[in-house]
Amino acid sequence: MSGAQREALLELAEAVGLAVILAVVIIAFVAQSFLVQGQSMEPTLHDGERLLVDKLTYRLREPQRGEIVVFRVPSDPSRRFIKRIIGVPGDVVEFRDGRVVLNGQVLRESYVLGPTLSGRTRQTVPPGRYFVLGDNRANSEDSRFAEVGFVPRESIVGRAVFVYWPVYRAGPVQVPTIFASQP
Repeated sequence: MSGAQREALLELAEAVGLAVILAVVIIAFVAQSFLVQGQSMEPTLHDGERLLVDKLTYRLREPQRGEIVVFRVPSDPSRRFIKRIIGVPGDVVEFRDGRVVLNGQVLRESYVLGPTLSGRTRQTVPPGRYFVLGDNRANSEDSRFAEVGFVPRESIVGRAVFVYWPVYRAGPVQVPTIFASQP
């Protein structure tokens, strides 16, 4: 092998090594791909869609109502779910006549598929935890059930920001305007 070939090979190895290190840093701290599995977030997100999950924002601020987050399931951290944050620490969440009542106000949720049924009574979201629901309330394992419960802050991986696959569904993941009016 000539000196020029060795130099070219060394440059290639450095470029590949740098790319691998950069990819690891991005996945660990900045953003990550996530595959939606199941129908729990329909009609907002669909089975088989691929999303970009922002892991950086929650290093700078707390998660907010209405945001869709990926989190490790508290009862089984090897599993990851994607749900919408309905209640933040200190919020009071209850269910009446198939609707969510947040801090005494009925949420007018145009983005949900079906009514929200629950046998749970009025509850306050504890410090450092979040109350999450799927948008397809009849087909969602979420904070209404003991397996998920209130999601600890440290279990939240990041927030869904962009659908990139399939291409015809590509676009930003929006936070419904109803959450802007919540205290």
